[in-house]
Amino acid sequence: MIYCGIDWAEKTHDVALVDDSGRLLAKRHITDDAAGYKILLDLLAEYGDTEEKSIPVAIETSRGLLVAILRTGKRPVFAINPMAAARYRHAVSRKKSDPSAALVLANMLRTDMHAHRPLPADSEWARAVAVLARAQQDATWNRQQMSNQLRSLLREYFPAALRAAAIWQNGLCRPEIRELLKAAPTPAIAGRLTRSQITAALKRAGRKRGIEADTERLREALRSDWPHQPPLVEDALGKQMLALLLQLDAACTAADNLAKAVEETFAQRENAEVILSFPGLGAQLRARVLAEIGDDRERFADARGLKAYAGSSPITRASGKKSAITRRWVKNDRLNHAGYLWAFAALTSSPCAKAHYRRRRDDHADWHASALRNLFNRMIGQLHHCLQQHKLFDEQAAFPAPPSREVSAA
Repeated sequence: MIYCGIDWAEKTHDVALVDDSGRLLAKRHITDDAAGYKILLDLLAEYGDTEEKSIPVAIETSRGLLVAILRTGKRPVFAINPMAAARYRHAVSRKKSDPSAALVLANMLRTDMHAHRPLPADSEWARAVAVLARAQQDATWNRQQMSNQLRSLLREYFPAALRAAAIWQNGLCRPEIRELLKAAPTPAIAGRLTRSQITAALKRAGRKRGIEADTERLREALRSDWPHQPPLVEDALGKQMLALLLQLDAACTAADNLAKAVEETFAQRENAEVILSFPGLGAQLRARVLAEIGDDRERFADARGLKAYAGSSPITRASGKKSAITRRWVKNDRLNHAGYLWAFAALTSSPCAKAHYRRRRDDHADWHASALRNLFNRMIGQLHHCLQQHKLFDEQAAFPAPPSREVSAA
């Protein structure tokens, strides 16, 4: 058995091959281009890498062209956490070099390959959904960050704009408010806006209904009495606000475009009806869940592995005579975040899920977050079962009626 370790970098990579005894068979320094990839594949083929008997490869990343080249065929590729690789180094001085790092990665597979998980064999469709879903989530977070920065700036000199934006939830991200701020970047200009100018701004934002009522509410909010900054300072803050507004516009456009791309890509697969059958999973949320668990049905041996990966199942920490049951800190943060939203949305779309949540709150005295985490733990276990058995979600089977209190007491 031969094992390969690759220490990757931006321009060059170091490769090391070892055998079962740990003897270094070969090492190469390759470039990050087509010529370098060919040298790597030729080196693996020279030492017996075939379709039937592939050489396992360890690398400290799961993305990039190099990983895509390595994943061709049935070759197992292990994405090793850099912190885990650092624990395997035996150098007392804690110094490292790129060739030695590649050798450490190869020896990690030689000694403890069973303790590491290879990259899942997801389909091309699932990997495309993962790219778009994660990008859309990042764009959403970026949009909220830009909105928070704009809100902090408006509080310094233009609180009337915040009052106008309060008409809608997350109002600063609404196109109506953004168009108004472009037309009136300062309180002095906003106070002189006429009804026709506000109406025109709403129409530019795409509004077609309720324009007259919103025009009156916005005009009243913009003309409310607030203290003012000095004129020169107010003009300078208005220019700063317009610069932030451009960034917020770009973030909103990116989030909307990626959301549309996620829906279009997800709809290309007909066998996604299992995920679609679960309550609480909207267009974006179901894509995020699929992006993190993939469609490789052999990735998790059982539902417990998926629950631990999602961070929904509790963990027992014991040391000596002390033990404590706490939530998991090492988990897939994206899947855990999606699970919280999933459980929260299921409360309104599934009566049985809501009943389960109430039982956790009333009978077990769980806090809100703890009860939602327990509900997510239950739902993702059911998702694993349905995906393995190719069955649609059945609410009555997923949440059987609990035994009555009289029967329990007897």
